[in-house]
Amino acid sequence: QVQLVESGGGSVHIGGSLRLSCSAAGYSFTTNCMGWFRQAPGKGREGVAILYPNAEYTFVADSLKGRFTISLDRTKNMVNLQLTSLTPEDSAMYYCAAQRRTCTFSPKDNTDWGKGTQVTVSS
Repeated sequence: QVQLVESGGGSVHIGGSLRLSCSAAGYSFTTNCMGWFRQAPGKGREGVAILYPNAEYTFVADSLKGRFTISLDRTKNMVNLQLTSLTPEDSAMYYCAAQRRTCTFSPKDNTDWGKGTQVTVSS
């Protein structure tokens, strides 16, 4: 059974760090594009970072480069997202996604989603 389950969210102070993890049971990293997206209250969904199949290419949203890093743990079939130098603008629900046949910051219907993990950054 395929399933995406996020963990690692929480409340941190400005400048803090978090490591989000996505357990990707049943998904192949050789055929799926894995990624992280986020959505803040009242805002649209935003692409954070994506990994092409086999991690051939990695893309992080321009505004987040240098602070966020996506990686794979093949032994545990997990997709991790390291968040550093956090600001209140990073507060959002963070979602793990698996795309089939595409790899984009605007995923289409061929995408599976986890339920999300909340990140809250405060002073």
